[in-house]
Amino acid sequence: MLLAGVLAGSILVLGVRAQSPSTAQAGSPPAAKTASRYQPNRFAGRAGKYYEFVWGVDTLGVKSVESGEVIRFSYRVLDADKAKALNDKKSEPFLIDPRAGVKLVVPSLEKVGQLRQSSTPQAGRSYWMAFSNKGRLVKRGDRVDVVIGQFRAEGLVVD
Repeated sequence: MLLAGVLAGSILVLGVRAQSPSTAQAGSPPAAKTASRYQPNRFAGRAGKYYEFVWGVDTLGVKSVESGEVIRFSYRVLDADKAKALNDKKSEPFLIDPRAGVKLVVPSLEKVGQLRQSSTPQAGRSYWMAFSNKGRLVKRGDRVDVVIGQFRAEGLVVD
């Protein structure tokens, strides 16, 4: 009978500890999660306003595609006149990754031409260009700069 009481008491104590770990560690911070769905802002509010007012674009994004062999830069045009500089065929675009120490270019294919859209921009439409990432030196999570003539977008995170 005494043995049954001891066993029942220990099960009850173990059950209470298993159900409330936060009471034992009330002063310690919560454990960090391994995966998060939170996506940080790609750039600060002022930077977003700068691209909108000076260059007439927003929703700038850089994404690793084709198993990392290509880095795709995309943007949405708000003001077609201001955004003409980004679609100018005479301006050669570059993607610079200071961490990897590389400067990527838009490849030009024999039958297709450059992998970028260079038509006259229209407000409300999204445009893109693809940079060759041979050797996969630029990786997801890297902060990169995109330079197209006088346009320069700094600190964009590769998705």
